[in-house]
This record gives sequence, C-alpha cells and structure tokens, in this order.
Amino acid sequence: MEIDLLSDEHVLPVDRETTATALHVTGEIPKFLNGRYVRTGPNPLPGQYDPNNYSVFGATGDGMVHGVRLRDGRAEWYRSRWVRTPKVSRLLGEKPKPANYRAGVTTVSPQTNVYGFAGKTIVSAEGGLAPYELNDDLETVGTCDFGRTLEGGYTGHPKLDPVTGELHAVTYQLVGPAVARYVVIGPDGAVRKSVPLDVPGRPLLHDIALSENYVMIFDCPLVIDLNLLTRKVAPAATPPFITRMAAGLLGRFEPPALLGPLVARAPLPKTAEVPLRWKASHPSRIGVIPRQGPATVRWFEIEPCYVFHTLNAHEEDGSIVIDACRITGPDDDSEYNIADVLETGRPRLHRWEVDLETGVVKESWTDERLQEFPMVDPRRVSLPHRYGFTTSVGDTDIDTLQSLDDARASLIRYDLTGGGTTEHKLEAGHIPGEFSPVPRSEDAEEGDGVLIGYEYDRSTRLSNMLIVDAQSMEKIATVHLPARIPFQFHGNWIPA
Repeated sequence: MEIDLLSDEHVLPVDRETTATALHVTGEIPKFLNGRYVRTGPNPLPGQYDPNNYSVFGATGDGMVHGVRLRDGRAEWYRSRWVRTPKVSRLLGEKPKPANYRAGVTTVSPQTNVYGFAGKTIVSAEGGLAPYELNDDLETVGTCDFGRTLEGGYTGHPKLDPVTGELHAVTYQLVGPAVARYVVIGPDGAVRKSVPLDVPGRPLLHDIALSENYVMIFDCPLVIDLNLLTRKVAPAATPPFITRMAAGLLGRFEPPALLGPLVARAPLPKTAEVPLRWKASHPSRIGVIPRQGPATVRWFEIEPCYVFHTLNAHEEDGSIVIDACRITGPDDDSEYNIADVLETGRPRLHRWEVDLETGVVKESWTDERLQEFPMVDPRRVSLPHRYGFTTSVGDTDIDTLQSLDDARASLIRYDLTGGGTTEHKLEAGHIPGEFSPVPRSEDAEEGDGVLIGYEYDRSTRLSNMLIVDAQSMEKIATVHLPARIPFQFHGNWIPA
C-alpha cells in the first residue's frame, strides 16, 4: 500500500462537539426505524492529540460518541459528545460526573463500543476500563457499575443472548495479575456471575463468540507487552533496567480502587497505543467455556492466526461452528501496529468447526476478499444463522492503491446456508465503517431489514449515514451529516 492510513484525514480527530437537527435526507427512511444509531471511538480533545503517538486503530485517546436519531421517516438530530471521564471534565472546565472507581480505571476513556442494555446506553472498552452510562442525548451520566455489582472494568465486545436476555463477556485488565474473567450480567442489569479464567501469557482477548451452551475465546499470539508499555510512557533517558522493573511491578500488582481519584488526576501521555507484540511462540487456540457450572477452559489448537472480531457461533451435531474474520501474523516476534492489519494481516471471513467429542478442529475460508467488522442479525446471536455481513475493501487493490479517492469499498451479505454473496458497492472515495443489521420487526424473517452505518465522503469532507436494504443490498436512504466522523470502532442500533 502506497498511502499512510494513519495520517489520512478520515482517521484524524475532530476538534469540537456538534449538534444538528432536521437533517437533510436523500431517499426515504423506513418508518419502522424508531431509535438511535450510535458509534464510538477515540477522539483526543484539542491539545491532547499527539500525532507522533496516536493511532485511531489502537489509541487510548478521549472517547467520542456519534449518534443519529430516527423517527417517523425523519432524521431528527445528529450529536457528537466526548465521554466525560474525570480527565475530560477537568479539561473542559466542567463539574466531574459521578465515578465509582471500583468499576474500573477512569483515567482512560472507554471508546471501543456503545450499545443499549437494561434500559441504559453504555460505552465501554477492554483492559480494565470502567464503562460509562450516557443518556438518550448522549450526555454522560457517570460510570456504569451495573448497580455496584461490577468491579475491575469490562469489555468492548459483550454478547447479548437474545433468548435469555443475559449479557456475556470475557474481561481482563491491562495491568495487574494476568487474570481474565467470565462475566454474566442478567437482564435486570446486575452481575450474576464473575469467575476467573486460566489464560496465561496476557493474550489480547478482544472479542468472544457465544453459543447456546458455551462461550468461546481466541487465545492467539497477539499479546500485551508491559515492557513495551513502560518504555513508551517513560522519559526517553530512562535506563532500560528501570522500565523492566516497572513492567514487572505493573504485572504483579493491581492498583487499589481507593487510589482511583489520584490516578484519575495523574499526568499521562496525551495519547498512546495499546502495547502489543506478536509473539510467534505463543500458541493459537480456541478456548471453550461452559456457560453453566465451573468455568473450566477446554483448549483446541488451531492454525496460527489472530481474531479481532467474531460474526457468530452456534452448536451443530456435537460441534461448535464459529464464523469470524481471521488475520495472519508475522513469522517472528515483533512489535505490532494494528494499523497494519489490512496490509499484512489480510483479514478474511473464516469458519472453525470444533468437534467437542474428538477434539478436532476443521478450518475453512468463507471468502478470499479482504474484510472486517463481521455482523449478524442480533436475534441470531448464539443460534444458527443464515446471513452474515461484513465491510470489505471490495475491488480495491490495496497493494497498488495510490489514493483513497480511488478506493471502492463495499458491504457484503453472505448466504451461509444457500451459498453466494450479494454486494453493495460504495462510491469511489467513500470510506465505510462498521454497519449494523436492524430487523424490520421482532418477528421478521432473518435478513428482512436494513443495514445502518456511517461513511466518509472524501469529496465533501463530511460524513453520511447510509441505510441499505439487507436483502437486495441496495441503498435506500442517505442522511447527510454536517460534520466529519473519524473512522472509528463499533456502534449499534438502539431502538426507542
């Protein structure tokens, strides 16, 4: 690839919050859409952006949420708001929002995912960060501790079981003992299960898969390197033995929650990346955890890879079938930049069939096209699914691409039962993010609904919200936004 994705305008932070009403629409918004489409990602405040130490793909900058409210065929408003952590409130000269420091680290803003659960709008991330609650207008309420039942942070990728109403997650902390936890939150919004998991080596446990009776994790060679962390945050002249000693301490001791108010005021780098290393000697394996009973992990070896995002999983004839986007890694140990995923990792939709009786794992490619952000109808999570959706580079040859103005991305619908794909091609120079499937109604057939997401138009330097028919994959409406939304992470449709 001949261009630098990290310095392109579509990934750079914006310098202000925006509120706009009565948005211009091309096409017709379906009347059944009554709610908000929201998405989040890192967006450092003015004065906090360090171009030499920032990547939207792996940054820990201040989080910003973007949302559009739809009702009765209208786009009523667009709002963008920074998540008011103690640091953000202080820099904006505002009164701090309520914070429960036992719920996780509040120093760094959660900026991986935003979703609705138990009547709340929640923005969260992994690594021990505290989740935050937002109101319907995306203003920060305070930390979300699920009725004071959550401790030690949460994740950016919980999975909602549409049958039980439970929210399932595997969490870990960036510093402190390398202990992961399996956490289940009931439909009443309280933690009902939190048990430790034996997952050594500090692998980056970014996403999980959920089936009717099991939770699956991917333990792969992409690991958190505390030595790299201490070297990055320490002054340049710090002797190596000091940073190594600091890394050892960070790995052994978890900061007490009582120190939360002090940590929240501590001077930190303006922005930084999660310290990741590809450790070729680390095994690649799928961990299968029973949803009921003891949280004993059963391991299944797979071909070397990493998985950032899963599409879905289900159980079939004594096996667990998992669909996810798989990336490859280097052959040796090296510092890992998430921005290189597209160029060197070559993410593709992949299937693993885990035979629980024999222990054999069958692997197969679903498609050779480069793609990420796999999504499924939310009513089919943990259940057999027919359709899956991804965002792809489409026909773009990323090896020879000279300008993103020439890029032709696409949205892909997979028929994983009948076979075949249907593609929606975006206009040249339009850069999409993740798109969320929204069913037409609770009892509609799978695939009957729309996809909603944001794109960036390089010609206007503004963003749009697209609504695409999930069956024909044709665009049915464009909501024109008065601002640029940086390329960010994850979002969801939250019905009213």
